[in-house]
Amino acid sequence: MDGHDTPEGLLARFVKLREARDRWAPLWRDCYDHALPLRADFSPSPPGARRGEMLYDGTAPDAVDRLAASLLAELTPPWSGWVGFVAGPDLGPEDRAAAAPALERMTEILAGHLDRSNFAVEIHQAYLDLVVGGTGSLLVEETASGERSALRFSAIPLSEIVLEEGPEGRLDSSWRRTPMTAAAFARRFPAATLPPGLAAEAMRDPDARFPVLETVRPAPGGGYRRTLVLDAGTEGPAMLEDGWAATSPYLHFRWLKAPGEIYGRSPVMKALPDIRTANKVVELVLKNATIAVTGIWQADDDGVLNPATVALKPGTIIPKAVGSAGLTPLKPPGQFDVSQLVLEDLRARIRHALLADQLAQVDAPRMTATEVLERAEAMTRLLGATYGRLQAELLTPLVHRCLSILRRRGEIPDLAADGRTVEIQFRSPLAQAQAQRDARSTLLWVEALAALGPEATAVADMAEAARWLGRRFGVPPKLVRETPPAADSILPSIQP
Repeated sequence: MDGHDTPEGLLARFVKLREARDRWAPLWRDCYDHALPLRADFSPSPPGARRGEMLYDGTAPDAVDRLAASLLAELTPPWSGWVGFVAGPDLGPEDRAAAAPALERMTEILAGHLDRSNFAVEIHQAYLDLVVGGTGSLLVEETASGERSALRFSAIPLSEIVLEEGPEGRLDSSWRRTPMTAAAFARRFPAATLPPGLAAEAMRDPDARFPVLETVRPAPGGGYRRTLVLDAGTEGPAMLEDGWAATSPYLHFRWLKAPGEIYGRSPVMKALPDIRTANKVVELVLKNATIAVTGIWQADDDGVLNPATVALKPGTIIPKAVGSAGLTPLKPPGQFDVSQLVLEDLRARIRHALLADQLAQVDAPRMTATEVLERAEAMTRLLGATYGRLQAELLTPLVHRCLSILRRRGEIPDLAADGRTVEIQFRSPLAQAQAQRDARSTLLWVEALAALGPEATAVADMAEAARWLGRRFGVPPKLVRETPPAADSILPSIQP
């Protein structure tokens, strides 16, 4: 075993990476305190500590909820079949027809497991971390036999994960140190065993927790190496498990990545100055409101009136000397108030930075077809770069991880979605918006050919154009008629 792969070497590497990550902790803490209170705590608080009481303006939390919900609806809408499989470019027309039923069956099986799992709940929480902290993490595990779904998802808080970037710029190395009970350890890692001393301690105290460092790193020969290190005990660190997996159970994805940085930047970070200012403006407005309600008063100390004992309550009788002014209000020099103008401008900038004014529902009861297309193109322009990064760091690895688990359980054929034989087709609303923009150019070309007459339409293969449009619009392959399969198809073993 290499010196870097020993328990002591892995723990030293984890401490070094965590020190580099902790530079982001103050910025993350400000983002969460102002936009998503109590979601993650990067500085341990004493039991019973009260947090979030200094948040006065709710524009940022509301915009964060809207943006996370929009991402869920536009990228991975629940119970809608947002991903499918089609034949790749290496297959001919005959093999496409033979593979279509099996690929449609794969699509239905994956959609069924996603719908029966907790995917919709956990991915929404990961989107919240993505919008606020800039980096989201999702853990995809296999459930025990007999469960409703073979997939189990967990949104990992940004405060628990330490990341390392690979040579290709991907977040392919994960480090996570978690205090766990013996029951939780056995449930998550059934193949690993605890040292005898800790096992006996767990028998005496089932609620006792011990820290476990879990590392997932790319293996030299392909796949991923998962190592469990016990960071406790009288005998020092101990290796609990050292195994191999075809795909990483941890998926990390970023909203925006700056050159030279590992962790992502979020839209909340961009709007944080306006969020802080709006919060302070509302605080000052509330303080001014208390002065407007109770007022500022002055009184003569005439020996009868004691200002220290005056209580401004309804029905209160305040004594005063004969001929004295008693208690009189002090009027402010002016009534000009610009706080509302400043606050409205700040809130508009916050909503614009968090895309709340772009991705929100339209108030108009009816929309024309042109308005629908323009709105789809606007969303594509706004989320184009982010969608490309999420597709590369979240959606594609998520599908590969789910397929790996389902293949191991024997529920789907042993086919790899490599983009050549089997191709992943995303059918979410945002992906469909991009596909419809490409298809619209083809439809305009077909209409132009029809206007030119029969001689122009003769150069176009309308059947192939219809099949191409079906693939762009996400039409199920079984609805598209291909050439009848040949007897010597290269995929004879695939059956629906």
